[in-house]
Amino acid sequence: MIAFRPLTKNEYSAWDNYVANHPEGSIFHTTKWKKAIEGAFGHRSFYFFLEQQGEIKGILPLFQLKSFIFGNILSSVPFAAYGGVLADSTAVFEQLLSKAKEITQKLNADYLELKFQKEKNLDFPGTDIYFTFIKELSSNNDENFKAIPRKQRRMVRIGIKSGLEAIFSKDYLDDFYELFAINVNRLGTPVYSKKWFTTLFDVLGDESELLVIQREGKIISGVISFYYKDTVLPYYAASLVESRKYAPNDFQYWELMRHAVEKGYRFFDFGRSKKGTGHFNYKRHWGFEPTPLNYKFYLNKLSELPELNPLNPKYKWKIEAWRKLPLSITKIIGPHLVKYIP
Repeated sequence: MIAFRPLTKNEYSAWDNYVANHPEGSIFHTTKWKKAIEGAFGHRSFYFFLEQQGEIKGILPLFQLKSFIFGNILSSVPFAAYGGVLADSTAVFEQLLSKAKEITQKLNADYLELKFQKEKNLDFPGTDIYFTFIKELSSNNDENFKAIPRKQRRMVRIGIKSGLEAIFSKDYLDDFYELFAINVNRLGTPVYSKKWFTTLFDVLGDESELLVIQREGKIISGVISFYYKDTVLPYYAASLVESRKYAPNDFQYWELMRHAVEKGYRFFDFGRSKKGTGHFNYKRHWGFEPTPLNYKFYLNKLSELPELNPLNPKYKWKIEAWRKLPLSITKIIGPHLVKYIP
C-alpha cells in the first residue's frame, strides 16, 4: 500500500534522512528550512510525503505566500535556489505532482512554482533565466588556486596585499546586515528583515556561517554560507562599493573556498544567478560553468508566467523609484514586501 501523509513533527527525522540520501536533496528541502520560514515569516506550509511499508518514497514541500500586492502563490520552496518534488520513481513523482496541483486548486492559488535543480519532463511552462554554478574542489588548496583563471587570481592577490582579514563569526551579523541593506537598496530590491538571518543561524546551527572581510578595523564585505552534505553554498553576500579597489569579494570567496576544503567539503556551489547579469558573468570569470535551473509553473488562475524578478521590464520604474528611497525607509518597508516574493 502507498499512502499520502502530511508531515508531522514525529516524522521530521525520517523526512530529513530521505532528503540527505536523495541525489537532488538540498538544504532547502529539509525541515530546518521549513522551520526557518515559519519562524521568520509565519507563512503556511503544506508538507506531504508518500509512504510505502513504513518508508518514505517521495516528498512534497510547499509554502503558501498570500498578499494583496503579489497575489496567492504556492512555492516549493520560497527564498531558495532549489526545491520541488523529490521522488524515488516516476510514478511517485507524478502522484506528488498531482497532489501539488490539487492543493493549488483547493487554495485557489494563482500559480504553483516548482524550483527543480535538474531537468524534468513536465508539461508546465517554465523560465530559463536562472542558472547555478557548482564546481568540485581539490583537497589541495594550491591546486584550487591554480584552477582560478589568471585575472581572478590577480584580484585575490590584490586583496591579500591590501591587508584584508577574513573573520568567520556570526557575531558580526549587525555589520553584515548594514552592508546587505545598502547593497539591495542600490539594486532597487527590498531587503529581508534581520530576523530572517538570525532565524537561519538559530535553526541551521553549524550548517550556516558568516564570513566578514575586515580592513583596518572596518567591515567592508561579508557572505552568509550554508553547508550541506559535501557542499558549501555562499548564499547572501554584500560589500561596500567604495572598497571594491581592494578586491574584497575575490578575497572573500577564496578564503571561503580554502576554509571549506579545510573542513572537508568537496563542492563549491556559487549559487543562483540570472542569465546575462553581472553576477552571472562574475562567476564565469572564476572558471565556473553555468548549469540551467529548471523552474516550472502550474498556472491555476494566470494565463502567463508571473515573472516576479527584476529583469521583468514592467518593474523597471518601480526599481528606479525604490533606489531613490532613503536606506532607513527601505529597511522598514522592505521586509514587509520581500517576504511575499518566493
